[in-house]
Amino acid sequence: MSSANPAAAPDAVLVVDFGAQYAQLIARRVREARVYSEIVPSTMPVAEMLAKNPKAIILSGGPSSVYEEGAPQLDREIFEAGVPVFGMCYGFQLMATTLGGTVDNTGAREYGRTPLHVSKASSTLFEGTPAEQPVWMSHGDACSAAPEGFTVTASTDVVPVAAFENDEKKLYGVQYHPEVMHSTHGQQILEHFLYRGAGLKPDWTTGNVIEEQIEAIRAQVGEKRAICGLSGGVDSAVAAALVQKAIGSQLTCVYVDHGLMRKGETEQVEKDFVAATGVQLKVVDAQERFLEALAGVSDPEEKRKIIGREFIRVFEQAQAEIVAEAPDDHPVEFLVQGTLYPDVVESGGGTGTANIKSHHNVGGLPEDLEFKLIEPLRKLFKDEVRMVGAELGLPEEIVQRQPFPGPGLGIRIVGEVTKERLDLLREADAIAREELTAAGLDRDIWQCPVVLLADVRSVGVQGDGRTYGHPIVLRPVSSEDAMTADWTRMPYDVLAKISTRITNEVKDVNRVVLDVTSKPPGTIEWE
Repeated sequence: MSSANPAAAPDAVLVVDFGAQYAQLIARRVREARVYSEIVPSTMPVAEMLAKNPKAIILSGGPSSVYEEGAPQLDREIFEAGVPVFGMCYGFQLMATTLGGTVDNTGAREYGRTPLHVSKASSTLFEGTPAEQPVWMSHGDACSAAPEGFTVTASTDVVPVAAFENDEKKLYGVQYHPEVMHSTHGQQILEHFLYRGAGLKPDWTTGNVIEEQIEAIRAQVGEKRAICGLSGGVDSAVAAALVQKAIGSQLTCVYVDHGLMRKGETEQVEKDFVAATGVQLKVVDAQERFLEALAGVSDPEEKRKIIGREFIRVFEQAQAEIVAEAPDDHPVEFLVQGTLYPDVVESGGGTGTANIKSHHNVGGLPEDLEFKLIEPLRKLFKDEVRMVGAELGLPEEIVQRQPFPGPGLGIRIVGEVTKERLDLLREADAIAREELTAAGLDRDIWQCPVVLLADVRSVGVQGDGRTYGHPIVLRPVSSEDAMTADWTRMPYDVLAKISTRITNEVKDVNRVVLDVTSKPPGTIEWE
């Protein structure tokens, strides 16, 4: 799981990514079945894949046609290595053509929810599932003949071969996407492959993650020391707790009070986290430094990079102070970060993934970084991180806290960041959080960014007089892992109360608006 340990974990399932929008979701679904998974690019040589000693391989979907010039291919060796393989959508068609089956453009296009007709109810994949079941299709080509030695197990009204199996060689495939929730029995089909086809056991737990990371961190750090950038959020808190469990007093947490936090959060970090973990905490007041660096900057990417750069510079300063305060023979060489898998993917680190935006701890790091990184959560999704935090004994107030971006309120102000604008946004955000908590909606809403449109003003009427104030945007979203999200349908009375309080209590705000955009096309944060 750690960037210090690139090899696949024992009993790992490799998800080969052919540029699919759902590759990360496949990996998630495998983990939900309590089996560890890793994503690898389709460009990785098969010999390198097999060198990882995978217990099973899943071939993802993808946007290409198997017959297109330059379409991703896979060496036949992968199907002859004795490793169980499950092809989905493009992966299914690639398996078919590579092994001698027929895939062509018959005009049998299927997109969206489609009825699947199971023709062999006793098959490895479909046993115990209905003979008719809805599945999610997304293809233009179709398989009309299975390879020799394969049994056709399902079809649709227009596709004769929608699933096939070869139990002797442990090769399986389906034309549809079992990983998406629209395929009603998809998770059951996937688990049948893992447990029945590949013979894997559901024994990957948060306890395994903790044990594996503790071992990797101790091997990486040795007798040296580390510092952790503690933001007060779930990710950095769990990363810090995990590293402290591994190396104890060799870790010092550094909390940078950059003035971009929400109301009361600095006090929460100093009180709650230290009380829960007993870590050594060094607080650095850098509010003026960050405001000066951000002065006059409105571009969101530039803001992220500035905040990332200043974070590292403050850490370097803290490193020198920590060494000076307790000089010994063990230097501070490592920086602990709560980087998650979605951070890596959105910063262009995922296979076939564009750089959507630079996260401060991925794309925003300066090139002359002097620290070696420890990122124990780099391959985890948010819900997995929460489970690890709970296993480590962190209090629920920290583990269940709504996600908050590393750059803080700096990227929730659309426009230049100033102290006045930060204070205004802090008050509006505090009101929204208070009302969501009072309404019991904290667990129903994944995250509710409150955004200040600092460069936008609108006319209003307050106190019988004309006003020209800023709009505040509420962005409540529901999600499992931040890879996709939908806007949360909040009760109107709660929205009304938040709006009334903000416009009454926050100076220079005369309008509250609701963002009803899903992800995609919009990201969760505005910047």
